[in-house]
Amino acid sequence: MGCALVTGASGGIGAELCRLLATDGHDLVLVARSEERLASFAEELARDYGIRAVPLACDLTQEDAAVVLHQATSDAGIVVDTLANDAGFGCHGAFLESDWERQRQLIQVNVIALTQLSYLYGIDMLGRGHGRILNVASAAAFGPGPYMGGYYASKAWVLSLSQALSAELRGTGVTVTALCPGPTATRFEETADLEGSRMFSHFGVQSARSVAKRGYRAMMAGRAVAYHSPITHVFNIGSRLAPRAVVTRAVEWVNGKPARQPVTDRGTIDRRP
Repeated sequence: MGCALVTGASGGIGAELCRLLATDGHDLVLVARSEERLASFAEELARDYGIRAVPLACDLTQEDAAVVLHQATSDAGIVVDTLANDAGFGCHGAFLESDWERQRQLIQVNVIALTQLSYLYGIDMLGRGHGRILNVASAAAFGPGPYMGGYYASKAWVLSLSQALSAELRGTGVTVTALCPGPTATRFEETADLEGSRMFSHFGVQSARSVAKRGYRAMMAGRAVAYHSPITHVFNIGSRLAPRAVVTRAVEWVNGKPARQPVTDRGTIDRRP
């Protein structure tokens, strides 16, 4: 049995995916920013499940993060046959009042790093004729999200790309699955600064464990998409049937309009040609 690489492994859905993989005997490569937390978790997994767990601290907001990770595992002779792209975060606020660097980091982690890791490890898997990729998308993938525009758009990318790759790789021995959870009990709400949002207060919040189980089972079965929680199904169906303007207004109400940010918080963009 090969090794599974999990990004966002130090907590939430990523940590639960690690436990599920370890239960089935997979060795692990744990990826997150906190070196100390990763090392402690790797020791815990190795002790409790009798597997090898390698911590690799990496900041996925850096442009070369995916290449660095892939090179590190290749140099160490680690064969990654399962990739779980869980790392990601959101930003709550009007796009043009937000800090550009934060938006850039969101795109880098949620879109570019995930896509490049899928590309690099996917090529390896295709060459061997087997492998599994699990990309954590979101119910946010089904429609536009005013006041969280970048996050919703990034998850739409993840879902669309995963479905396309799943079709392209049919019959190759490599599968790609998109996991689309609704509100989940992780640090997402805190990180995204969702004060004033109705996302977590008005809808059922799922446990990270239950979401990870649904995604893990779908990945092992080779399914293209795994839905989780009632809100995910409702939003998926509603976004297909209702006019786009209605969906947009509904999500705007759910997300809630935050207080305006001062100009000094917006960051700067180099507009030179």
